[in-house]
Amino acid sequence: MHKDLKYQIGITLIDGVGDITAKKLIAYCGGVEAVFSEKKSALLKIPDIGSTAANAVLSQRVLTQAEKEIEFIHNRDINPLFYLDDGYPERLRYCDDAPVMLYCAGNMDLNRKRMVSIVGTRSATTHGKKFCEDLVEQLAHNDVSIISGLAYGIDITAHKAALRHGIETCAVVAHGHDRVYPNLHSGVLQRMYDKGGLVTEFVSGTRPDRENFPKRNRIIAGLSDAIVVIESAKKGGSLITAEIANSYNRDVFAVPGRISDQYAAGCNWLIKTNKAVLLESTKDLEYVMGWEEKGKKAGAQKKLFLQLKPEERVLVNLLSEQNLGIDMLCLKSQFSSSKVAATLTNLEFSGVVTCLPGKVFQLN
Repeated sequence: MHKDLKYQIGITLIDGVGDITAKKLIAYCGGVEAVFSEKKSALLKIPDIGSTAANAVLSQRVLTQAEKEIEFIHNRDINPLFYLDDGYPERLRYCDDAPVMLYCAGNMDLNRKRMVSIVGTRSATTHGKKFCEDLVEQLAHNDVSIISGLAYGIDITAHKAALRHGIETCAVVAHGHDRVYPNLHSGVLQRMYDKGGLVTEFVSGTRPDRENFPKRNRIIAGLSDAIVVIESAKKGGSLITAEIANSYNRDVFAVPGRISDQYAAGCNWLIKTNKAVLLESTKDLEYVMGWEEKGKKAGAQKKLFLQLKPEERVLVNLLSEQNLGIDMLCLKSQFSSSKVAATLTNLEFSGVVTCLPGKVFQLN
């Protein structure tokens, strides 16, 4: 266990301090342990830190609770990930409101090359479940991981289909590791631990209360390259996940349905408002994500590569691995955002790259 783990967990337990504020505290103080040794007068100078939060830091009570959580983590063989750790999911790390801590159990790679989240109504129809099963089966050859929320309906259908076809699958939940919700899915989760597992930002003892689910949904959105919505009413968690995914510049897909169907309303609305790409088959997702076979293009791309400017070659190299947004291209290339934007514009005019929905770039 990391020597700072007590402080890493402790800062997440301070009332009134969310993930964004916690990161601000750590940045201002120069480290997570330094937060708890700072004077109150200095804490109060930090933006968004009031007396209540400062007193909670000074009281050190959260550190006692954190020590108990460390014992729980150790006994349950849970892997804690702090947002600055090397193993923390790269896709999620660069979302402003990403969790300071994640608690992971199982055998999974949260930085896998291709990650797809599948969400939908708990009251899934036979048609919706069949579409979900077929989609997962057809995605198997793309070497993806499937993310969902272990809920009834579409979620559990996606997890089961992934297990059936040997695909790594991860459940993101709205409670601690000391329980499974719904309990009926405990058996499926046990099978997932061998090839996948469970992720949560919540400490043990946290119940699956209503307000925790939107927080859970941002992790489902942030972990993935693409989010697929299969059946949703006009309101619900799936639409929240889709909205968050759009704010993270992720590709969102929705399966259309008849206008008279209650659980087609949400998907149809996403498509109608250009918040999701219409998804009729796996081929649609593969096309938009650039996961189609590119062998035929290799020769032409090699010639073109030699004609590119050095900064263009860097971006083309990165996009040859996977589709990326501007933020990730800046991070991986170490170029400024203005330089990346200008280079991408030149590459677009030259027909080398295409800007996909969600401001993600694909190598042509």
